[in-house]
Amino acid sequence: MPATTPSLGDILRADAEDFADAFGVEDPATEDNVTEEEAPKGFCVECKDQQCQEDFCDVCGSMIHRTGRRQQHVLTKLDVAAPIETDDAAPAAASDSEDTEKEGEALEGAMAVTFSADSGRAETGSGSFGAWITERAKYIPLRLTLKERKYLRLLEAALNVSEYTDKVDILMYGNKTKRMVGQIRELCAILSGLVLASDYKAGQTLFEDRQFEDNEEFFQKIFEIGRRHKIMNPDKMRNEYGKLMYLLQDSQQRDVSELLGFSTLKPIKTVHAVLESLNVAYILEDEMVAVATKEIVAAGKSRAQVQLEIKQKERALEYLCKAYATHECPADVIRQCLYSIGDNHAFLRFNRDPCDRMLAYLKANFNPLKADSNTLSLAILSGRDGARLSHSHSNQFHYVHQTLALWRELLHDMFMLWHSADTDLLAARHAYRLTDTGQGLHRVQPCPRVSAAAHAILHRTQKAVGRWVGSAMIHLGDRNVPNALMFIDKYNQVSSILNPVVRVLEFLDSHAACPEPTDVSRFVEASHGSIDNAKKLILADFFRSAFDGSGADNFFDAGSCIDGRLTSAWNWCSAIEKKPFFNIFLLAGFVGFNGGPEGFN
Repeated sequence: MPATTPSLGDILRADAEDFADAFGVEDPATEDNVTEEEAPKGFCVECKDQQCQEDFCDVCGSMIHRTGRRQQHVLTKLDVAAPIETDDAAPAAASDSEDTEKEGEALEGAMAVTFSADSGRAETGSGSFGAWITERAKYIPLRLTLKERKYLRLLEAALNVSEYTDKVDILMYGNKTKRMVGQIRELCAILSGLVLASDYKAGQTLFEDRQFEDNEEFFQKIFEIGRRHKIMNPDKMRNEYGKLMYLLQDSQQRDVSELLGFSTLKPIKTVHAVLESLNVAYILEDEMVAVATKEIVAAGKSRAQVQLEIKQKERALEYLCKAYATHECPADVIRQCLYSIGDNHAFLRFNRDPCDRMLAYLKANFNPLKADSNTLSLAILSGRDGARLSHSHSNQFHYVHQTLALWRELLHDMFMLWHSADTDLLAARHAYRLTDTGQGLHRVQPCPRVSAAAHAILHRTQKAVGRWVGSAMIHLGDRNVPNALMFIDKYNQVSSILNPVVRVLEFLDSHAACPEPTDVSRFVEASHGSIDNAKKLILADFFRSAFDGSGADNFFDAGSCIDGRLTSAWNWCSAIEKKPFFNIFLLAGFVGFNGGPEGFN
């Protein structure tokens, strides 16, 4: 007799045991107790059928096997990658991969040591300060001389009146090559006239009876000065730098270069390149370089201690100049290189250290497991107060922690990232396309070097924090981040966002440390209960609303991706005047996230 199929009514009326006896269904409890069969050695733990024979790089392999059952995969380290036969484009691809690997190795080596601005000493992980600064000096721009600063002012003036992007980056039919060449020649003509007006003899020597092609070296020099100055001073040339880079980008096109008749590019001068060209790169191995280049921070030190550190720095500087000066490398060049390394430490203190301070505030004021109260809870819910993400207090704590840690690492290696971006933008083989991204017309261009460096930094951060919450997607060369210039510009804004918040918190700390109550402390206590409560209120709102995935007009442009995290922080800054603690910001002298030194009067 054929088996009867149970109807819906039979299933609803029958008890669990009767149903199991009648229809042969196994007890669910017995299914849970069944031990899972282990995969044979060498086979995948997921399908237990296929042998994994895939090759991964360190970054991709770690990301793919970071979570889930793939964590159980047994990885075999490959010593030498098997050669792959390709077409005629193989040599170029191989050289690109070699350059990327070298940059990744340099990145790992540079992170082995960090410089303490407070102590003025190198804190080493696996190397010495000499090894760290030798590697980092390959990306530290050389400080401008007085003569170069005069040329910089001329370049800024010429770019200020130029309408290059207005006339070139427009939708039009036909060939834009002649228009590009005409605009580049017009800028060169303006520069020539400004040089002649500022120094008639020098201008007459350069341009009398000569064409633009004859002054190729001069134009290369002046354009390199602008690129070098911008790397060390991200807050300068905000409008002019974009025109300069897009102009140089167009000049690398083959048809434009042929019509132009000369090249506009030369490598950016770095500390290591200058010292190496003069055969004195070994000076960076001297231990006195750490003393001669350290940044002297007066906070928490007596006047006598500060004066002592200044004298030590000056003596170390003079010793290095006298000990290593040669006929080819005068003392002034060594002094300029050491000053440039000191500028590097100042850059790190202003741009990277705010991330360290915010991480310290996060750990000191919030429990990673549970909130102290509902007001100080970091939990967010999608749809509430503009949030795009839903996180518990614990998840949001880790989400904020890993984001600040990632920003810190990106800013620590910003010089290296900027050199990679400069290479990607000005590479002739990486053509761009003018695209409407929803925020106007932008040059969308692939960024292989920046992408490789950014993913290496992300991988290193993931290993350091252990637990990763949210997406690990890095947008590059798409409608969200069109090119390497936009990527660099985004992360140069981190210090502009964090520095004002840190300044306000330090302002409250200074009034809390006063032996007697001040007018500010009385006002804060009357409005927020206490200075400590006001600090925690500011921090809780920032850690919630600045990391909630908001800030875009659709879900795909924000969220928890690497770039969406910074978009949320921008969105929080735009609504600062609506916050209940905005009056405390005003008391601290805050005028905006883009006004005055660090946003303060």
